[in-house]
Amino acid sequence: MRGSSAESHPINRIGWLRAAVLGANDGIISVASLILGVTSSSHGDALIAGIAGLVAGAMSMAAGEYVSVSSQSDTEHGELSREKAELDLDPISETQELAEIYVARGVEPRIARIVAEQLMTKDALGAHARDELGISFATTARPVQAALTSAVSFSIGAAAPLALVLVSPPSSLIPIVSSGSVVFLAVLGAAGAWIGGARLLLPTIRVVACGVLAMAITAGVGALFGSAA
Repeated sequence: MRGSSAESHPINRIGWLRAAVLGANDGIISVASLILGVTSSSHGDALIAGIAGLVAGAMSMAAGEYVSVSSQSDTEHGELSREKAELDLDPISETQELAEIYVARGVEPRIARIVAEQLMTKDALGAHARDELGISFATTARPVQAALTSAVSFSIGAAAPLALVLVSPPSSLIPIVSSGSVVFLAVLGAAGAWIGGARLLLPTIRVVACGVLAMAITAGVGALFGSAA
């Protein structure tokens, strides 16, 4: 028998989990690609390029996430303001609208009407936000949380290939950074799937495959222009 406390579901972590996985994935790929793209230069140049990529990428991720999620938040607040005005203007029609939503989901009309009335009495705006607009606590936009999560996770991801530079001899830099970054991507994909409650194999393959492709292209372009300089 379950206790009275609310049951925890992985979906409740979707907001910060998305930003964390995206940030760490971008950190690994971006910095590893930068390092591999400047391997024709000195070992120190590769390290400097990686550090610069870490700082610039973390700031870019934080700013981008904040702006993007703030736009989503503005849209949500706008929808909620309009819904609140409609509730104040015509609560009877809004109650019927809520009941019709439940009927469409398979609830008997009489019961749907009772449920709608009870929910309207307790929290009318919350009921319409959740069931009409699809806005819930688990998925609502949190710009500051997304920005901080992205910046921190990017930095952690970027630090992984940087650490490989520090322990790699110049002659083995490319194979060590390449293979190590693939391992990091695999761990990231598996960890994200596990935290999110999903199966491990497909998300891990997806993260590794996309990461390897992105690193190969960006590192190839960097090496091409570096050798032509």
